[in-house]
Amino acid sequence: MSRTSYLFTSESVSEGHPDKVCDRISDEIVDAFFRIGPEQGWDPAHLRVACETLATTNRVVIAGETRGPATITRDLVAHTARLAIKDIGYQQSGFHWENAAVDVHLHAQSVDIAVGVDSTGNKDEGAGDQGIMFGYACSETPELMPAPIFYAHRILKRLSEARRSGETGALGPDAKSQVTVRYENGQPVEVTQIVLSTQHLDENLSSHDVRSIVEPYIREALPEGWISPSTIWHVNPTGKFVIGGPDGDAGLTGRKIIVDTYGGAAPHGGGAFSGKDPTKVDRSAAYAARYLAKNVVAAGLAGRCTIQLSYAIGVSQPLSIYVDLHGTGQVEEARLEKLLADVMDLSPRGIREHLSLNRPIYARTSAYGHFGRPAEADGGFSWERTDLADALRKAL
Repeated sequence: MSRTSYLFTSESVSEGHPDKVCDRISDEIVDAFFRIGPEQGWDPAHLRVACETLATTNRVVIAGETRGPATITRDLVAHTARLAIKDIGYQQSGFHWENAAVDVHLHAQSVDIAVGVDSTGNKDEGAGDQGIMFGYACSETPELMPAPIFYAHRILKRLSEARRSGETGALGPDAKSQVTVRYENGQPVEVTQIVLSTQHLDENLSSHDVRSIVEPYIREALPEGWISPSTIWHVNPTGKFVIGGPDGDAGLTGRKIIVDTYGGAAPHGGGAFSGKDPTKVDRSAAYAARYLAKNVVAAGLAGRCTIQLSYAIGVSQPLSIYVDLHGTGQVEEARLEKLLADVMDLSPRGIREHLSLNRPIYARTSAYGHFGRPAEADGGFSWERTDLADALRKAL
């Protein structure tokens, strides 16, 4: 029997966190291929990117496998990385967008992988790798996301907006948040603990000083009434956070996969998203699973929904579809599993076409979560649409 009253905690990290700097650079490179490739006559379906980034004190290393136009040179990739670092806001002595060394080690995609993924003759495009992917949705927030991760993201997004707009000049790009939510009868009702560690530019600021700066934004980000006199605050608990970003700690693409998804409230298959084109089902099938789970909840078929998809490299159709409605369902899970395969083609090609993934929409996903964001007019966050809800209801 599931618990209905408990505490649950999720964390988020800002765009200036070392790992998120790397995610941003990797996704900017994916976007560059989808932006420049079609301009050079490439079919977007033929572009391939698997890009990893490492960042440390005044050094960035970019490595991976690609397929695309020759105009995407090492110099262009390095320039793209510098522009990403500049936009994030790093121009400190230990990590400066203009002065950091950028090493690029991208090479052609393995032909052994390409032969399994590419379509040939009667063979459809196959998955770019084996693996399992999960999608999740719940009715805790209007965005159908778990409350702890949604509000942990929201705090940092609001602080980033304040920093970028000039509302406050005291904060640096690097920050982490953590929110502990109390659930009562299965619903989130209050925040019991708040953790916020943020880089600050004046080394003389105390933790108390930083709290006075950030507290109004945190209160603005959380639902009214969720912060009470008993809420415990931990703001810059080490007392000082001046050295931030890759100068303070090395970063690497793909190390914040729980931050990127559901904050630990749902399973994760283990594959990272950033730096991968959508032939990699680690990314595209996780988006599809979220899309389906969100539409199930939006259709009123369940209050919570977890979906698992599994794939084999070179094979077009998923090996399995699993649905768990956590005892909240209005329909049998086995029936829903069959229906989902009917309402959406879950082959890699089908996912990319249904969600319009072959376009430069990925850099914006690299911070503040891949899920729970509004679907955008240019196709960004298309997996957040709820346009299948009516079809699901009618089919049942």
